[in-house]
Amino acid sequence: MEAEDEVLQVLEVCETVEEIKEVIITTIEEDSNTTNSPPVASCGLRTKPSQDDNWGETTTAVTGTSEHSLSQEDIVRITKDLEDSVGLDCRRYFTRTLAVILGLLVFLTPLAFLVLPHLLWPEKLQSCGTACEGLFISVAFKLLILLLAVWALFFRPARAGLPRVFVFRALLAVLVLLFVVSYWLFYGVRILDSQDENYQGIVQYAVSLVDALLFIHYLAIVLLELRQLQPCFSVCVTRSTDGETRHYNLGQLSIQRAALAIIEHYYCDFPVHNPALLSASKSRAAKHLAGLKVYNVDGEFPAAPAEGPGNNAAAGLAHSQSRAMIAAAARRRDTSHNELYYEEAEHERRVRKRKARLVVAVEEAFTHIKRMQEEEQKKAPGDVMDPREAAQAIFPSMARALQKYLRTTKQQHCHSMESIQQHLAFCITNNMTPKAFLESYLTPGPTLQYSRDHWLARQWTLISEASVTSGLKDGSIFLLKCVDFSLVVTSKKIPYIQMSEEYIDPKSHKFVLRLQSETSV
Repeated sequence: MEAEDEVLQVLEVCETVEEIKEVIITTIEEDSNTTNSPPVASCGLRTKPSQDDNWGETTTAVTGTSEHSLSQEDIVRITKDLEDSVGLDCRRYFTRTLAVILGLLVFLTPLAFLVLPHLLWPEKLQSCGTACEGLFISVAFKLLILLLAVWALFFRPARAGLPRVFVFRALLAVLVLLFVVSYWLFYGVRILDSQDENYQGIVQYAVSLVDALLFIHYLAIVLLELRQLQPCFSVCVTRSTDGETRHYNLGQLSIQRAALAIIEHYYCDFPVHNPALLSASKSRAAKHLAGLKVYNVDGEFPAAPAEGPGNNAAAGLAHSQSRAMIAAAARRRDTSHNELYYEEAEHERRVRKRKARLVVAVEEAFTHIKRMQEEEQKKAPGDVMDPREAAQAIFPSMARALQKYLRTTKQQHCHSMESIQQHLAFCITNNMTPKAFLESYLTPGPTLQYSRDHWLARQWTLISEASVTSGLKDGSIFLLKCVDFSLVVTSKKIPYIQMSEEYIDPKSHKFVLRLQSETSV
């Protein structure tokens, strides 16, 4: 028992030394980033204060950079974003304007067919009977139904800006335009020029136009909505940095429409991209390479060999050095897996330890909240503390344990002090348990769970060898590039399934149980 106590004390001392090293390294990095910062240009734009990574130790104040300072790179980036946003906005408004103009032309055309005869030759028109007046009601209700249907299908909020035009939508717009123009040509030649006196025939002509427009709207529903419902392709989406993979079933879609559906699924299904988790393997490889050294026992290496007969000797020396490096790396590779194993085991041990401390701290904080709620029930209504104040009161008791856990799991950049306090106030308001509060930090959630500053990409770039307006095919491959990573998408066609039926005779399940009357003595 005494030996175990001594071992535990030694481990505690080692962990304390590791924590001190972490704090010193973090402080040195922050100082170097501050001293090596690029020149700052004064500007009138307001920027968001930087997040303080040491909120676990300093929870009483939030510090940041100046509110009126921008680097040259930030100014260039903001200018580029403004130019891109202006271009996208102009294209979106131009498309919406054309759609509104075409819609007004479609809805005003039947009304113009009915009104123009009364304005141009009212004295020659025949009286409209009961059947003709009934057609007025039919036209009115059909136009109302068409108006609601067009608003529901075409005038929805835009989800994204695509690089190319939507082919089916453009074809439908051209079809409607040609259809309306042909009706106007026939109306001008056969009715306006001749000043037709049969007003009931003119009304029936307008009714036929509205009926045809309703059929075109039905065709639009089939092409734009129903055609893509049946799954035809299975797409594999792989994130290039960490290899995170998901599989989705898609219907008959073009490449750009499939890319849009994949990005929407990405924000809901993929865990947030964390570049800090990728730096461990790079640092490990750099450490192994840094440990290899080559010594020249005969003298110093020449810095730059001059031309002459000594060049061959210098080249041979460099070749022997490279061979020595390769041989040393091969010998060291045999033992690198042991180092990796022990590093991962040590990291898992630290994570479990930080998690245990965090769980205990959060449970104690929530127990304190329940005690405070019981005390506040006895107070006057004006002295009751709201959830926001309660969250700020108990947050310092769990802040240090939570920050250590987030640093160990490389999640400190995903959660700010303000977002954690808001989540804590939300849990207190809805009477949630400590486990429900910790679930957002113990288990990495989908991308949409985090703040928009950590995942929202201003623009995605679609890279494809085939035309983005062409449909998906078996073996299609395209990329969706973002700033930090890219999504590699491969498609496979769902095979045709042939099913057969086998009939089983119900009598085949019957059997006879024969018992022997004789028994053994």
